[in-house]
Formats: sequence, C-alpha cells, structure tokens
Amino acid sequence: MPPATDAHDGLPTRPDDPRIEVRRSARRKRTVTARVEGDKVVVLMPAGLRRAEERRLVTDMLAKLARSGKRRGSRSSDAELMTRSRELSRRWLDGSAAPTSVRWVPAMTTRWASCSPGSGEIRISETLRDVPAYVLDYVVVHELAHLVVPGGHPPEFWELVRRYPRTERAMGYLEAYSRVLRSGAGATGGGGPDSPGTSGALGGPDSPGGADGEGMDDLIESGD
Repeated sequence: MPPATDAHDGLPTRPDDPRIEVRRSARRKRTVTARVEGDKVVVLMPAGLRRAEERRLVTDMLAKLARSGKRRGSRSSDAELMTRSRELSRRWLDGSAAPTSVRWVPAMTTRWASCSPGSGEIRISETLRDVPAYVLDYVVVHELAHLVVPGGHPPEFWELVRRYPRTERAMGYLEAYSRVLRSGAGATGGGGPDSPGTSGALGGPDSPGGADGEGMDDLIESGD
C-alpha cells in the first residue's frame, strides 16, 4: 500500500511514512517543530523520548502541517522558491548569484532570512510567506547579492541590490511590518553584525544586537 498523503499538498499523514525524518537533539528540552524540506517532512524533537510518545508527536506535527497548508491555500514549495531565485539572479544580477539551495525555514526569532556564502545556502523565514511578492523578491535579491559580495554591506553590495527596481518600496514595507510585529510581540530590535560564517541575515521583528542577526537598519542603505 502506498504511503498515505494529504490530498491538499501531498504531505505524508502517517508517522511511519518513509518521507518523514525525525531529528533528535539533546539540547531540545520541550519544543517540537516540523518543516517541509523538498519532498520530505523533518520533525525536530528532544532526544530520549519513548517510541510511543515520539510517534504521537510526529502525528500531531503532520496534522498541524496539513492544517497550515489548507489555511494558506497554494503553498510555494522550496523548489518553486529556488526557481524564483534563479530567475531573479538572471534578471537583476546578470546570473552572477548561483545558490546551491533556497528554502523556507520555520519562523526564526532573530531573522527573516540568511545566507551562507561558503555553502551557497539561502534560508527564508516562513514569516515572509504572506508579504507581497515584490517584498519577497527584494529579500531574495538581497540574499543573492551576498553570494556575489560576501562580508557585510559595502557600497558595491548595495549597487547590486538596487538593480532591483522596487528596493525602496520593499524596504519601507519591511520597516513598517517590523514595527507591527514588534508591537504584537513586545520585542525590541537593534542593529548587530552577521553571525560568524554567515553573511547577510535580514533582521526580523525581534532581532537583538550581537551575533544572532542584523537589525532593521541593516536592511536600509545608509548615506555614509
């Protein structure tokens, strides 16, 4: 019998589906999360759980993913995000940025997006799924530019980013969006450098200073 799948988005619905990967961590104490990576579902949970409890948690996570997909309607997959990124690189960066992967990741507490030039990986927070298309395109172009000009935001970096014609408008949207999310979460933001080994993390609604992510000011080119 083939694995059971959700009719809406093709996600597995049974905990024994071979497309489910469980990753256990001793550092996790209580939280359990799940995300879609390509054609599989990755469930992150604490180490040491009994098999019956692990199976129950996986079932719960699959149900939540299915409900989330139905609420959002047609979900952009990682493959579609990668295709979109390649087109943006071709159109605005002369194809000079060639990421190895571009994928959605669960809502990050300190970032909206990040890029690792060494591996060519780009990660986009689920928080941005509901923003207008031009805003998401700006975020992707910003991260793609880090593959071409790694190591912060020098003038040549912004020269690349500003080839995207709706950069200013997208920056304004993100600045307002950040304020709305901060007011809802009660978080405070601040500027900070990129984390070691990662170039260009777009600061999210509660970006602290330091190595965990960039604040909102890093999304906007200064006049210095």
